[in-house]
Amino acid sequence: MPELKVKGINIVETFAEAFPMVGTRVIITAPTAEWAMISARTMTGFATSVIACGAEGGIERTVPRKETPDGRPGVSVLLFTMDAGKLQTQLRNRVGQCVLTSPGSACFAGLEGEKTLKLGASLRFFGDGWQVSKVVGGRRFWRIPVMGGEFVCEDKTGLTKKAVGGGNLLILGKTHDAVLAASTRAVKAMAEMPDVITPFPGGIVRSGSKVGSQYKGQIASTNHAYSPGLKHHADSELPPTTEAVLEIVIDGLTADAIHKAMHAGIHAIAKGGAREGITHITAGNYGGNLGPHHFHLKEIVG
Repeated sequence: MPELKVKGINIVETFAEAFPMVGTRVIITAPTAEWAMISARTMTGFATSVIACGAEGGIERTVPRKETPDGRPGVSVLLFTMDAGKLQTQLRNRVGQCVLTSPGSACFAGLEGEKTLKLGASLRFFGDGWQVSKVVGGRRFWRIPVMGGEFVCEDKTGLTKKAVGGGNLLILGKTHDAVLAASTRAVKAMAEMPDVITPFPGGIVRSGSKVGSQYKGQIASTNHAYSPGLKHHADSELPPTTEAVLEIVIDGLTADAIHKAMHAGIHAIAKGGAREGITHITAGNYGGNLGPHHFHLKEIVG
């Protein structure tokens, strides 16, 4: 039985198992904050899991005018995949189809690093020979003519191989409303943390998965051990009082960023105390066989 409690909520002494990823950041700007956000949301659509989406992406934060290269409202986007080649493809396609096409948008590097990914360096060909480039402060930018004026895009952005994917928290409770409210608080708290995203819808996963399946060719399947409707089975991990479980998945540019985000998330979940109906906070792992990053909840809570 769990020994650690926060405001009456059991913190299970386990760990979230995460794995190495490669990641990047871009800054999208537009004439208004609304249009910058529209472009960013479109770029990060269908980017919840590398299992089927090709990439995991999300909005890190809004960027004020004083921090953007062109002095316009901006949004910071993080994008993650399992290798650099896939990340390059996803970045090119998502910026090309979702940012280049968005009215008044521009796209800039958001990460420095020895390794780089092409931004304007590949999208410039859309200019069909009419594109021009200019170096400002040692950084190259492309100006691509489009019907709405011109699309300004930095030549390259940085790549990190220190990114981590799959940090997670599982929230168990007596009602779905209670678990959803607590999970929503956690996502909001994590949104205040730098260098991380929660890529699933609203940052929350209701269909947590496990590796493998009884069906051939299915690489992931429902995490039946945490499905309340199956808690009568012998391999269930749920106490009898659990009626709902939700998961929050966290991707970060560093392991430390995920650690800090999970700390903020746990304390946000526990804010309402056990009286709210939350009984346990735990995490998903595969005995250490999935990835080398192990985020122990006991250490994180402190």
